[in-house]
Amino acid sequence: MHEGSRKAIFAAFFANLGIAIAKFTGFLLTSSASLLAESAHSLADTGNQALLLLGGNRSQKNATGRHPFGFGRERYFWAFVVALVLFSMGGLFALYEGIQKLIHPHEADGFGIAIGILVVAILLETYSLRTAIKESRHIKDPQQSWWSFIREAKQPELPVVLLEDIGAEIGLCLALFGVLMSHFTHEPRWDAIGSASIGILLIVIAIVLAIEMKSLLIGEAASASDEDLIRTSLASAENVLQVIHLRTEHLGPDDVLVAAKIEFSPHLNMQELATAIDNAEACVRGAYPRARIIFIEPDIARPTAAL
Repeated sequence: MHEGSRKAIFAAFFANLGIAIAKFTGFLLTSSASLLAESAHSLADTGNQALLLLGGNRSQKNATGRHPFGFGRERYFWAFVVALVLFSMGGLFALYEGIQKLIHPHEADGFGIAIGILVVAILLETYSLRTAIKESRHIKDPQQSWWSFIREAKQPELPVVLLEDIGAEIGLCLALFGVLMSHFTHEPRWDAIGSASIGILLIVIAIVLAIEMKSLLIGEAASASDEDLIRTSLASAENVLQVIHLRTEHLGPDDVLVAAKIEFSPHLNMQELATAIDNAEACVRGAYPRARIIFIEPDIARPTAAL
């Protein structure tokens, strides 16, 4: 796992753990539905960081006969589990609490306590988000938008932490709004609306994460720029006439499988062809170290039939 990802995860873990304790204490003192929803959200986020660390550790296991390509996709699987936890423990729970408080509204106590806890939580979440943004900038293309980074990044941890922290910041603002409106209008349903809004927000974020992690679990090709680099490296190898076909797939964030059909010089004997294949593989690995497994098939380019 990238060191920046690990820093962002630890920052989010300790921030969310402290926030969850503070929010739940606030709920016990005030009976605020928004604070209870936010408590569940922060508790889910704390567990999610532990799951991301688990995935990172398990992905380091050596390949076996049953799993010859290794365990790099463990990181994608546990990130997908994070999306499920966020959907259920975070989103559905907050939505349920909001609906229950809309049906059975009651005044919350301890307005000052609730506001203090939410302000402290916003500060801690801001620290966590700032850390995630700082570490993401080490691997994000400066010309790339943040939404594009979340959609296209092959390292699952930073996009997950970014979305969780952004969702947490927005959720805290919604909770703060609900508590303020409930206090000044003496209408407890505002607090319930805040809780329900948090639930809907978390469900949307969980769905986005699930879609992205599903795509990585199924198998995504290397980026277009990476494939161009691999193709150029193969074409530059000695005795290579042309690259006929190229296929790539991420086995993990930092491990890429490369399969290519290449036309070599027709004058090579078997020993020379084997040497040419080894040289082509060395060219790819030298230019693109993520190419951990490379399969090259010698072939002859066939002209496309005229229409």
